[in-house]
Amino acid sequence: MSYLTEHQRSITESEAFWRDKASRLKWYKDPQTILSQDDHGIHRWFADGEMNTCYMAVDYHVETGRGDQVALIYDSPVTGQKQTFSYQQLQDEVALCAGMLKAQGVEKGDRVIIYMPMIPQTVFAMLAVARLGAIHSVVFGGFSSRELAIRIDDATPKLVLSASCGIEINTIVDYKKLLDGAIEMTEHKPNNCIIFQRPQSEAPMVTGRDLDWKELLSSASPADCVAVKGTDPLYILYTSGTTGKPKGVVRENGGHAVAMKYSMDAVYDIQPGEVYWAASDVGWVVGHSYIVYGPLLQGCSTILYEGKPVMTPDAGAFWRVIEEHKVKALFTAPTAFRAIKKEDPNGEFIQKYDLSSLSTIFAAGERLDPPTYEWLSANLQRPVIDNWWQTETGWAIASNQRGLEPMPIKPGSATVPSPGFDVQILDDEGNQVAAGVQGNIAIKLPLPPSSLTTIWGDIERFKRGYLETYPGYYNSGDGGYIDEEGYLFVMGRIDDVFNVAGHRLSTGEMEEVVGKHSAVAECAVIGRDDELKGQVPMGFVVLKSGIDTEHDTIIKELIELVRQDIGPVASFKEVEIVKRLPKTRSGKILRKTLRQIVNGEEYTMPSTIDDPASLSEIEEQLKNRKA
Repeated sequence: MSYLTEHQRSITESEAFWRDKASRLKWYKDPQTILSQDDHGIHRWFADGEMNTCYMAVDYHVETGRGDQVALIYDSPVTGQKQTFSYQQLQDEVALCAGMLKAQGVEKGDRVIIYMPMIPQTVFAMLAVARLGAIHSVVFGGFSSRELAIRIDDATPKLVLSASCGIEINTIVDYKKLLDGAIEMTEHKPNNCIIFQRPQSEAPMVTGRDLDWKELLSSASPADCVAVKGTDPLYILYTSGTTGKPKGVVRENGGHAVAMKYSMDAVYDIQPGEVYWAASDVGWVVGHSYIVYGPLLQGCSTILYEGKPVMTPDAGAFWRVIEEHKVKALFTAPTAFRAIKKEDPNGEFIQKYDLSSLSTIFAAGERLDPPTYEWLSANLQRPVIDNWWQTETGWAIASNQRGLEPMPIKPGSATVPSPGFDVQILDDEGNQVAAGVQGNIAIKLPLPPSSLTTIWGDIERFKRGYLETYPGYYNSGDGGYIDEEGYLFVMGRIDDVFNVAGHRLSTGEMEEVVGKHSAVAECAVIGRDDELKGQVPMGFVVLKSGIDTEHDTIIKELIELVRQDIGPVASFKEVEIVKRLPKTRSGKILRKTLRQIVNGEEYTMPSTIDDPASLSEIEEQLKNRKA
């Protein structure tokens, strides 16, 4: 099918287009009102349809003969466990878990917070909450007590589901202790906490509040699916990096299910029965969309991986999983591939495994820098596809549409907008700019199905944050450009554009150039305040393992590279070679915090940081350099 034809129809005949996509799912009552607007003027999809997401993702496949097919593969190198669940087994587990929650009073519309590691019970819990028509909010396992507390107070859950511990490589993370600390801080107190005790570390229980998961399950009866409207919420997901009052993205049942199933076809070219692996965490949007809901709605086999790209046990971890489970498509963040590249720069581990099942590699969560793309492409000899999307949209705003019409790849570009997304580049006054000119990436309304329709409990914040900057558009907060062939280049957050003597330059451009150097594993560029030029760029670079070239030589080469590729206007003259870059647990580099440190500003240690020592190391290094 022609991409251009599909995309054009999705924009000019959007209701007919999405009616057709909705018909591919089994509704209790087919929607007649495809697109409407609510009292706040917000576009809503499938308002009068009746459905249940869990039914569509699990029960439907059992009813239509897929009961014996593998639905979920649990692979945990940190515990040495592996399990598979057929669709019939998944239905049994989820229905029983839903019965356990129903017995504790969970009903349609209630909120349930899930604070758990990457274990099968987490997936059962998500689907069980959806089965009852309730709303789940998964909080990334291991988030601090404070971050969990503010999410509990915002979502006001009836129950919290948790586990005794998580496992980070070879370290036990005491989830129950973190949960206890969170509830001490909250104004809202959940009725109960249901705890799944893991053998690696059993947790003490609070009498009268905490209930044992296995004991409750042993006396539970299976629960049936509860019908909900297409516009009823499925889940709340708080955006990473939140400080102060959290921002809960609300995902609705109908639009979400339609977009998830469609994207498995159009974006990823994955068919029922095939094995799909999103190497992420269910605490992030990728885990919601493509570990749990997308693959199961499509009738695929999905992988739940409790491990890391390196150190569990080595840089061949991903390739082992692909060989063992016959994975057709791998989807993960570029930071995972950079970690592998750092430990295995020549791709030697790749050669040790049979990857014949693998057809495509997808990357999202941050920009896929050209050096990482080139390393993957050269070593794997497979298409490497960049996706660009956000927690707010739930699926790819732009991608190489593999199920429609695979297009030539341009390194650094997410290719073209997905059907339903009318992406435009605007200047600061809201006017469209010419091809090749950088500006603000915006999406003309209405947003397609699955996109957020509000912030939980704060419609005005939703309007103010996303809709009012450019009336008639959703403001993505990212900057970039569309070239003459319609390819979209996302250069980073608008906050990551800095001004050097009146010239607007993006961190993405400079990082692309710095990352080309053969010694560089990954890098970040930030803007340092300068009395003369306003701001000047400063690079932070992590070298590949085994590099023995003098640091001064590498720094001189990097400065010359930027001068050659961007020009003297970039004023790129400062580089710090560091052991590691500070990142969130989802892999995003903390450029803002780096900028604050460099500029001598006060900063708060981000609660979402993966390794606090990475910041303190850099801070100490900069102090020593000044001394």
